Amino acid sequence: MVEVIHSAFRARSPVDPPSAAIAETEATLAANLRRGAGVLAHVAGRPAGVILVLPGTDGVATFTRVSVHPDLQRHGIASAMVTAAEELAAIRGYQRAEVFTRAEFPEFLAFWQHRGFVVDRAVPHGAILIKALPLVIKVPTSADMVRLGERLARLLQPGDVIIAGGDLGAGKTTLTQGIGRGLGSEGPIISPTFVLSRIHPSAIGRPTLMHVDAYRLSTSYELDDLDLDAAVADSITVVEWGSGIAEGLSEDRLEIDVWTSPADVSTVVDDSERLVTVRGVGNRWCGVDFGVLRGDDHD
Repeated sequence: MVEVIHSAFRARSPVDPPSAAIAETEATLAANLRRGAGVLAHVAGRPAGVILVLPGTDGVATFTRVSVHPDLQRHGIASAMVTAAEELAAIRGYQRAEVFTRAEFPEFLAFWQHRGFVVDRAVPHGAILIKALPLVIKVPTSADMVRLGERLARLLQPGDVIIAGGDLGAGKTTLTQGIGRGLGSEGPIISPTFVLSRIHPSAIGRPTLMHVDAYRLSTSYELDDLDLDAAVADSITVVEWGSGIAEGLSEDRLEIDVWTSPADVSTVVDDSERLVTVRGVGNRWCGVDFGVLRGDDHD
């Protein structure tokens, strides 16, 4: 991790004062990790990127030492690490994340703004950006996962796209079954792994549910071959395993991950419990109260 940090920061143009990251050592890094946590990305077994997630104040996590090795840049590593760091911080109980950007690097400011961070305040040599973290919901049983899907269905409108990810077998299809129940969708809702997509009209006048499984797809071009675009505007579209493939369906989307083995395993009390993270992307979800998804056992 230290080698990645040093390589990334030394590859940047010199700044005054220099970044403290250049002086990072194994000892200081270990101390930081004991205080907080971190994300380490690998490419073909080689350490490729680092983000430290350190405790701040008032429920804020600080992202620092954000680094991608110069030999491995422009492969989406930084974006993937930011998503992982946000979910890690959310699972650990933080409500917001903040990051410092240097004034000398406007491209870094643009990078964070493109990922939903906004400038909070000016500080010496740059600015602090902040972002609300994903909602984290503990889901004890499969029945609770179905109920979560039903509550989610109440928020959905024609044109909404949900990209569902997380662990294999964690409950993405079960969540989709709950969404279908809330929409009054016809037919059994099962994973469309082999047919790739299934269409479920609503029996109660709600939008059609379009259920897609992108597990066997490797690129967005393969998804394009399914000709989903024409139906997306009038449907609720759920794409399992769609991360990195289905984002082109809509700039406004929900990204939902279901985890059996979250980064902080101490938050899971038994083998049946799942953690679900929910993040809204785009103007459609600005101001939407995702807190209603927590619900209770009587809704």
